[in-house]
Amino acid sequence: MRQIILDTETTGIDPRAGHRIIEIGCVEMINRKLTGNHFHEYLNPQREIEQEAIDVHGISNEFLLDKPLFADVADSFLEYIRGAELVIHNAPFDVGFMDNEFGLLNKGHGVTTDHCTVLDTLVMARDMHPGQRNSLDALCKRYGVDNSNRVLHGALLDSEILAEVYLLLTGGQTDLSLSPDSDDTSSSGVGIRRLQAGRPSLKVVRASAQEMEAHELKLNALGDDCVWRR
Repeated sequence: MRQIILDTETTGIDPRAGHRIIEIGCVEMINRKLTGNHFHEYLNPQREIEQEAIDVHGISNEFLLDKPLFADVADSFLEYIRGAELVIHNAPFDVGFMDNEFGLLNKGHGVTTDHCTVLDTLVMARDMHPGQRNSLDALCKRYGVDNSNRVLHGALLDSEILAEVYLLLTGGQTDLSLSPDSDDTSSSGVGIRRLQAGRPSLKVVRASAQEMEAHELKLNALGDDCVWRR
């Protein structure tokens, strides 16, 4: 399964008021494993950025003057996301801006969902943690994801953080392959290594009192709805 974790930064909050995308950041996952195949572009929006937006992402009008237009990267961006599942936090915001940009090109690109499917992690988080804050920062705190480098928002950084949060939201396992050299594979291609009969018993190492205390502190930090307390 190919998934693209995506985030955008914009000149303001509403494309219907003429606001545009100024940054696209994406990271690719295949079978829940990050591949290192990123897509990242800063874009000249051909309009001023609202100060409230600058206060969020820190991208200035001057910085974008020599950057490409969305029209310059539209084809390569579509090729990158085509056929994938987009994983986005608060997807209607980003998808609304993307659809607006495709529409402005007037080249028959259609809308985002003509090319890929969309999964909204904000909806997922609200279902899992009803009544709680489910912003990306709140989820980082709840799941112990380090976002200390996130002083300002940035599309690529936010995508990388969201990828880690998404994996934890959906179970945390990033690589299903147990043995790349195994001859035994299931229909999904997952390798299985069979243990030899008569092997020595595995040593059991129990957690110390200090480790158990540290474990409890970690669970407390994750909140009352921590899955390990259910």
